[in-house]
Amino acid sequence: MIVVDANVIACLYLPGTHTSRAEALLEHDPEWAAPVLWRSEFRKILAGYLRRKTLSFEKAAAVQREAEDLLRGLEFDVDSRDVLELVRDSDCSACDCEFAALALKLGTQLVTMDRKLLRAFPKHAVALA
Repeated sequence: MIVVDANVIACLYLPGTHTSRAEALLEHDPEWAAPVLWRSEFRKILAGYLRRKTLSFEKAAAVQREAEDLLRGLEFDVDSRDVLELVRDSDCSACDCEFAALALKLGTQLVTMDRKLLRAFPKHAVALA
């Protein structure tokens, strides 16, 4: 099991330069986990596609549903104190620290493309590669 952030999930479902990396990651480790927050962050990404008219409403809704199916049973609440401790000790946002806190809680790696997370948590965060 690995923790993935919303951008890695987006790479899997929204074709782009990193899609093949996300597909390879899923093939290598098909058990992806995330804090419940991922849903809102992913919706924000989809909203951008909708507003730019690069994705239809129906396609966005279908992508959201597919991603939710992928993560069903692997969405977790994180302790606010744990998140705030990571915020205190880094320059990452509270939202980003939720993903790091979950990786720490589960004793696994966080796969991300976020440079701040990679710098702040080099023992637990790895780049999508």
